[in-house]
Parts: sequence; C-alpha cells; structure tokens
Amino acid sequence: MPDHGKRYQTVAKTIDAEKSYSIQEAVELAKSAATAKFDETVELHFRLGIDPRHSDQQVRSTVLLPHGLGKAVRVLVFAEGEEARAAEAAGADIIAGDEVIARIQKDNWMEFDASLAVAGMMAKVSRIGRILGPRGLMPNPKAGTVVEAGDLARAVRELKAGRVEFRNDKTGNLHVAFGKASFDATLLKENAVAIYEAVNRVKPTGVKGVYIKRAVLCSTMGPALRLDLSSFNAPAPVYADDE
Repeated sequence: MPDHGKRYQTVAKTIDAEKSYSIQEAVELAKSAATAKFDETVELHFRLGIDPRHSDQQVRSTVLLPHGLGKAVRVLVFAEGEEARAAEAAGADIIAGDEVIARIQKDNWMEFDASLAVAGMMAKVSRIGRILGPRGLMPNPKAGTVVEAGDLARAVRELKAGRVEFRNDKTGNLHVAFGKASFDATLLKENAVAIYEAVNRVKPTGVKGVYIKRAVLCSTMGPALRLDLSSFNAPAPVYADDE
C-alpha cells in the first residue's frame, strides 16, 4: 500500500488515534482536516455486531437528513401515465418508462443519483435489477423506494431534500455520507445524530451481543476519528438481552 501524502501526514499528526472523540469534537476536527481543493464529503462508518450471512441480520433502511447532503440529487422515477405526471410535478428529474428502461438495459445508462418506482412498474424494473442492484439504485420496498401512487410526491421531495439509504456490506460494516466539510459543525452533528438514531432503530432481532461495536468519522481525504458513542445525545449502543 502506498504511503500517504504530506498533506495527509500533516493532518494526521493532529489526531490521537487512541482517543474516542465526541461527535462534536470529531466533526470540528474533520472540518479542519478537509484541506483538499474540493468540498470533501464527511462520512460515518460503523462496525456492526451482525452476521451478514444471515438474512435476519441485515441492516437496511433510510434516513432523512435534517440538513441534506449538500449536493443536488438527481431523482429518477419509474412511472407512467398519471403517476409520471405526479412525479414530475413533485420535482423528479427523470421519468422512466419503457424507453429509459431499455436505455439502461442496453447502454448501462446511469446518469441519476437515486431512484423510485411505483409498485405497478416493478415487473418492468426487475428486468434491469442486475444493473441497478450493484450500484445501490434498485428500488426496494424495505428502503422505501417502491411506493404507492399516493406516497410518490412525498418520496420524491424527501429524496431531493436529502433522504439517504444505508445498508450493511458483506463484512458487517455500514458506510453513510452525511454532509460536506463546508457545512457548519452543528449541522454536521445533527445529521450524524439522525443517522445514529436511524441505525439503532433498525437493529435486527437476530443480533446477539453488542450491536454497534465501533464508529469512526472521516472526510474524503482525511484520517479516521474514533467516536465516543455515548456523545451522540441519542440512545446508548444497543445490546441484545442476555440469553
């Protein structure tokens, strides 16, 4: 693995790798560490006490960030007819019917950041599931991205406002972006707390022992900061009942 550059090494000297920082301290340090020439994204990374091989220990949900992600979100909606017109009126960027589905299938066209589908379109959308799925763009009822017509406008507005989906990876880790380094530290903290609360709410029933084992925070190009979970002003780390 190549060595880190001088900029990273300089910033890393200001971080105590053995310390668990409060969420407030961590967002302030992450902001000061974000010295790249672009507006770095700030992320939370969780180590979960789940066995991702088991279907009853999957962690997947969405959270509406109170202050958004700091970027424009291009929302595609799989809908036709009156539902398509409702999605467009709500602010959807792309309305996807047969023509767009064929374009995705043929050309792997992916110029959007999030997708929704009305339930009646899922038979057609399933044809491109192998393309959308690995990119995290496949509509799914568990993630709230397959909706009934009456919920479509709300779902579009929430995605545009900063609703993000999270799901564990195959190693039992969870990675969630929650803002930009240019955000005020208080706004970053409130977004991070919203994510922590959302992750706690969807603790799988099959988990035994410690649910959230560790969390770290970092900017795109900055070092990781270990977090003191008790500082989130949210429910304490969730433990399963003793057997």
